Amino acid sequence: MFRDRSEGGRALAGLLARYAGRAGVIVLALPRGGVPVGYEVARALGVPLDVFVVRKLGAPGQPELAIGAIASGGVRVLDAELVRALAITPETIEAIAGREEEELQRRERLYRGERKPRELGGETVILVDDGLATGASMRSAVAAVRQQGPAKVVVAVPVAAAQVCTAFQQIADEVVCAATPTPFYAVGQWYAVFDQTDDDEVRRLLAGAAALFPG
Repeated sequence: MFRDRSEGGRALAGLLARYAGRAGVIVLALPRGGVPVGYEVARALGVPLDVFVVRKLGAPGQPELAIGAIASGGVRVLDAELVRALAITPETIEAIAGREEEELQRRERLYRGERKPRELGGETVILVDDGLATGASMRSAVAAVRQQGPAKVVVAVPVAAAQVCTAFQQIADEVVCAATPTPFYAVGQWYAVFDQTDDDEVRRLLAGAAALFPG
């Protein structure tokens, strides 16, 4: 168990040490919980940090059950099998996605302010979150990043369900999961402190990282 997300980030950074100080490497953190983790990784490696906004699409009446996700760049990933099992109509999916798109755009403006998204073409992109349970949000992030032509996509988290970590090896160039405990029920069970990361903390960490590593 990690004490908090910062400790998880420091542990993860140790497994990514080969990327330290290398040109063309950027850490993209999934908000909000991935940002404290990503900050520690970026600081340890001496590389830039940015935020990559992904929104989960929750099932009707079960908002915590992810039927898919959307990400910056208009990418949408759906769990087709779950959608069929729950008999969710295309119209319902569009309504859910529309609401989440509004929130995605709001967070983009709030977190980044006037800073433009970093160009990812030819870069080594390390996508970071605080953990992987279903992996829906991270799958959407990988798909969106791929559209920008990076040289390499690395998925990195402090903790993940073992089968999800393995599955990501099919879509990412490299997968780094610091811990894959069994049984795995939820990301939060592997942190002693798992308070919600608020918007102010996200902005503070992003601004701090931008001051340290503006490249």
